[in-house]
Formats: sequence, C-alpha cells, structure tokens
Amino acid sequence: MTNKCIDKKYPKCFGELETVFPKTKDGLRNTPETCLECLHKTACLRSAMGGAGGVKVREEIVDRAYDSGMMSFLERWSKKKELKRKLKKRIKGVHQRRE
Repeated sequence: MTNKCIDKKYPKCFGELETVFPKTKDGLRNTPETCLECLHKTACLRSAMGGAGGVKVREEIVDRAYDSGMMSFLERWSKKKELKRKLKKRIKGVHQRRE
C-alpha cells in the first residue's frame, strides 16, 4: 500500500468532511479512492459525519428524497426540523467545549 495511512497516526485530513466525502459534479457525495485505501477510513468518515457537516449531509439526503417524490412534505418538514435541532445542539456543544 502506497498510502500515507500505513502508520497508526491519523492523517491531517482525518474527519474533514469535504476531503473524505466531497460532493461530485452531479451533486452526490462519494469517497475518493485514496480514502478507500486508508486504514482509518471508517473512523474518519464517522468522525466527519458526527459533526455539524454530517447534519448538513443528512439534510441533502432529505431534500433529494423529497425532490424525487419518495417523501411527503410533512415528513420532509419533520425530518428537517429534527436535523435543525441536532445541528443547533452540536454547534452549542462545540461552543461550550471551547470556553
């Protein structure tokens, strides 16, 4: 394996959502080939999705489901409200840790 993830230390890109799960030209998210070779890929993606960016990704999924007709307006509204609450909670938690 020629990847920089051979050692047990986390690489600089660890947990960065736009690096480990970027949007492609068609608007969908995909993991790059270099990340698939990394030993830390699962923990890294979990870390990236566990932050505020992960809530935004889930909002994108809800919007796509609504746009494709797989979800009703009321269901979309409910899920988006729940995601906004989670986002607010995560942002509040980050600010409390910094103080």
